[in-house]
Amino acid sequence: MHPVIYLNKTMVEATKARVAPVSSAMLYGRGVFTTLAIYNAQPFLWSNHWQRLAAHAQRLDIDHTGCTEKSVGDALRKLIAFNQVKEGRARVILLARSGRDIWRTKTPGAKKTDLLIMTGDIQKVSQNGLSLAVSPYRVNTFSPLSGIKSLNYLDHVLSWEEAQSRDFDEAVVLNERGEIVSATTANLFWAKDGTIHTPALSTGALAGITRECVIEIANKHFIPLLEGIYEMADLTDADEIFLTSSSLGVAPVTTFDFRRYAVEASSLTTTIRQAYANLIL
Repeated sequence: MHPVIYLNKTMVEATKARVAPVSSAMLYGRGVFTTLAIYNAQPFLWSNHWQRLAAHAQRLDIDHTGCTEKSVGDALRKLIAFNQVKEGRARVILLARSGRDIWRTKTPGAKKTDLLIMTGDIQKVSQNGLSLAVSPYRVNTFSPLSGIKSLNYLDHVLSWEEAQSRDFDEAVVLNERGEIVSATTANLFWAKDGTIHTPALSTGALAGITRECVIEIANKHFIPLLEGIYEMADLTDADEIFLTSSSLGVAPVTTFDFRRYAVEASSLTTTIRQAYANLIL
């Protein structure tokens, strides 16, 4: 990440930033975030990201009064300009200071939520594509945090680290019913016999902004795309696999366990990647 961040209307060095140590965010992880791409020094699809961020904040009872799409967007653009980011990524975080907490300060103060924004370099994808494993950890669809991009993200991180420890880039995550959900930090798509498939949101998959773009692209290009409930056998039988996220864009998978996939110029993955790239121009 870049050394300067935005915290509550102030540009500050990340190493010198301070937030309330006794807060709902610090003690219980009551906070939400979104990660978005920066292209040509502009936040990509900011309105979509803000709408999801605000919706998730409401679901977790995070008071973001005073934070609007415009005010936070303006702050984000100021930080992008300050850090001179042309191509990269940003993370916007809402940190709740209070809630119906067991531990709380007697005088909580007027401010209910901290706004934190940071930027970083673009996440590079190997020209050889991504390698994909299967995570031993499961997603719990009964959790009130299912489908929410909250600060309680350690299960995703641990799944990602476990895959990395086996020299894989990413891993497929299943839910408690054995249904395919996503990768650890990205949405998952695959193609079979000319049709693209992706897990439905009911599996616990996140409603990713790039996922939404891919679904729209498929519709515009008259590519059959199905959202559904799938098991591992459906994925192992795939002709192509790719991942999507704001950080990765549309990233082809060329290795899944011991299977190899070639990304041909005529493949659906290539068509989707090119169409997505055209959105950035």
